[in-house]
Amino acid sequence: MKLSALVVDDEQPAREELCYLLSQAGQVEVIGQADNGISALGLLEDLEPDLVFLDVQMPGLTGFEVARQAASRPAPPHIVFVTAFDQYALDAFQVNAVDYLLKPVDPSRLEQALGRARRRLETSRAQAVSPEALAQIVEAVTARQSRRSPLVVKVDDRILLVQAEDLIYASLNEDEVTVVASQVTGTSNHRTLDELHAHLDPAVYWRVHRSYLVNINKIKEIVPWFSRNFILRMRDAKSTEIPVSRSQTKRLREYLQL
Repeated sequence: MKLSALVVDDEQPAREELCYLLSQAGQVEVIGQADNGISALGLLEDLEPDLVFLDVQMPGLTGFEVARQAASRPAPPHIVFVTAFDQYALDAFQVNAVDYLLKPVDPSRLEQALGRARRRLETSRAQAVSPEALAQIVEAVTARQSRRSPLVVKVDDRILLVQAEDLIYASLNEDEVTVVASQVTGTSNHRTLDELHAHLDPAVYWRVHRSYLVNINKIKEIVPWFSRNFILRMRDAKSTEIPVSRSQTKRLREYLQL
């Protein structure tokens, strides 16, 4: 059975990677992409896909809010959450969603998710993510966020605990996430910036670039750059300059009302 799919993620590299994996899986046609929740709802109305690969953390409408509105449609699509959340929150996703996938997406897990979607369609027993199930997801994630633990940072042979509000920025270099805080610079215990981001408040900590995560309260200066983009000068000892991607430049302009 060939599936039509909509891919929703605010980061273009993540969308492109998932679309590539879907093309390799076979019998899946990506009929649309969206970089925010509002665009996703419009495409759901126009395209009526079988399956939606839905990022959890997005500016504007979250993945939960998109799924909640999609569930009220006469023929709701099947939802596969694509997330960097840890197991505490993921336990809630298994109620009625087809599946969840952890970033970076593993091809074998993607095959499993597609198999589940096909079985549901073939047997006509598919159910949309119910409002009750989504309420459980939101409750679980809210509880997880209310219990945010300090960040674990390794400095040489020492393991230090850093409060989230002290984080200035984090960067990805090869397979290592470096954390720069007010008094500490070291290596995070998280393997990816997505994993680190999942433990932080998305309203305060922005993924301004595929290789950088910043605390918007620790920005010292916003420097205009080429093609109407920006560079952020941070409040660390080195006044580190961090590039802002094109999509996040738009978000930054809206946030600052520029």
